[in-house]
Amino acid sequence: MTCRAILRIILVVLCSAAALWSQADCAGKPQIMVLGTYHMANPGRDLYNMQADDVRSPKRQQELAQLTDVLAKFQPTKIAIEADPDSKRVPAAFQDYLAGKHELSQNEIEQIGFRLAKQLGQKQLYPVDVEGDFPMPRVMNYAKAKGRSAELDKISATAGQMVAQEDAYLKSHTILEMLLHLNSSDYVAEDNSFFYMQLASFGEDGDYAGPDLLADWYKRNIRIHGNIVKLISSPSERILVLYGAGHLFWLQENVRMDSNLCLRTLAEFAPGK
Repeated sequence: MTCRAILRIILVVLCSAAALWSQADCAGKPQIMVLGTYHMANPGRDLYNMQADDVRSPKRQQELAQLTDVLAKFQPTKIAIEADPDSKRVPAAFQDYLAGKHELSQNEIEQIGFRLAKQLGQKQLYPVDVEGDFPMPRVMNYAKAKGRSAELDKISATAGQMVAQEDAYLKSHTILEMLLHLNSSDYVAEDNSFFYMQLASFGEDGDYAGPDLLADWYKRNIRIHGNIVKLISSPSERILVLYGAGHLFWLQENVRMDSNLCLRTLAEFAPGK
């Protein structure tokens, strides 16, 4: 047996052991998987936005079928989505989709959420979004008043570079590979550190512009978390949370900080795991 073959066997054993440990550690606890996605329909709502190709192409549809099969391994009991709980549009579209009267749009809620719910035989999705403030103009005004605009521009440029790298990555990888990349622990930590946390220094007594922005961002995400945990009706609950990847750090951290919950990840269910 070659060294390469031995190494492959060792990796398989380690991955299997890690998966079994995750399941054992979650015994008796509701499980939550937060799946961060890119915005497939290119809505342009963020400071920097990817330019994703059309997921309705035959190639991407095959990849979405692969992703759906992987997510089905988690066996979610409920699927929470980034949508307004008071909106009737998404529930109506989902019911039309189940009835064969609605063609999936490019939006990831439909392409992933609708598709997976139908495959699992579920009749409902659960909108959990909360609107929130993101007062970036206030931070920009503070930076300008203190002669720190160039510093803030550099931070923003780094965020723009990360989005450009995501664009390039998506062009040469499958949707599953892209989401594994976006949901990797290193990427999530880097995304939070390179942009959000760098804004903390843009403030002082009398005008905490940067810290206040971070507080508003956390407030929105902890409120979303509150909506998610309200979906838990038993210790056997397994909730898949489908959200824009920018929310990943805090939505995952909120689950980690609650010892009554168990966080699961996409990587645990990907091929070879």
